[in-house]
Amino acid sequence: MNILIIGMAGGLAQITARLMLSENPTWTIMGVDSRSLDKVSPLPGLTTLSMKYSRGNFENIFRSHKFDAVLHLGRISHSSSDAEVLAKRLEISVMGTNRILELCLRSGVSKVIILSTFHVYGALPDNSIFLTEDAPLKASIKHPELRDVVEMDQMCGQFMWKHQNELSTVVLRPCNIVGTQIENTMSRYLTTPMALRPIDYNPFFQFIHEFDMAQILCSSISKLPTGTYNVAGSEFISLREALDLVGSKGLPFPISIAKGMNNVLKLMNIQVPEYLLDYLKFSCLIDNRNLRQHLGDEFLRFKLRETLELIRLR
Repeated sequence: MNILIIGMAGGLAQITARLMLSENPTWTIMGVDSRSLDKVSPLPGLTTLSMKYSRGNFENIFRSHKFDAVLHLGRISHSSSDAEVLAKRLEISVMGTNRILELCLRSGVSKVIILSTFHVYGALPDNSIFLTEDAPLKASIKHPELRDVVEMDQMCGQFMWKHQNELSTVVLRPCNIVGTQIENTMSRYLTTPMALRPIDYNPFFQFIHEFDMAQILCSSISKLPTGTYNVAGSEFISLREALDLVGSKGLPFPISIAKGMNNVLKLMNIQVPEYLLDYLKFSCLIDNRNLRQHLGDEFLRFKLRETLELIRLR
């Protein structure tokens, strides 16, 4: 198979490419990103290209190559609420994804896998204990900085069912992905000694190891039919216990002064996205039955506690 990975500079994309080529040495992968790819390790079968995410550039790639599957892992971090950054994210995440889906359809791609996030549901006091894939996506109601990822998820869902007979599309909504090779918001939060630790709330969290997430991305090509899938194990853990496992004492504080504390941390160049404060207050747990139906009950290599303990190696 010939695979296109969008967002190749990210740690998760690199782990996925290594895993995919180790299990399928005859496959070829093209990895593209708008960021520098200097830190991507050379691999037999992997070709990389740093380019601007524009319609013309993607048209050239699809014109020059015949891809069997496309993995779109190129979302921009939604840690900033700046209006200019949001406008750029909307352009890349929503309009860019729409162009990619259209090109996949026109070029005869068999499978498209889109990486979304469980954050599209939002952390709300009236959430169900376990949210299923058909739960409403409420995240952007309170936090406009999540508007791009919510709109991208919804757009992919509409495209998926409209063209289900022409192209198999899979949308993945993983829980918190953590590990030593990815630099996402949750991994940074857990491992900073300045992690905000509410004394009056103790919500539950789900975590998945970066290697397990990469394995699911690989399995999605052959094992997951068209649809949207929550990605999480069956275990969950309280915030305080999670911080204890990674050895972070954090900053104890009452949730009522969370925004003030966050502003102080920003002055110290410690970025805690505003939307994350809601997750320090309310649980947002996702149901994995849809995924287990296709991958089996034991689809994760790392248990939850082991996943968190391994972060100590950072």
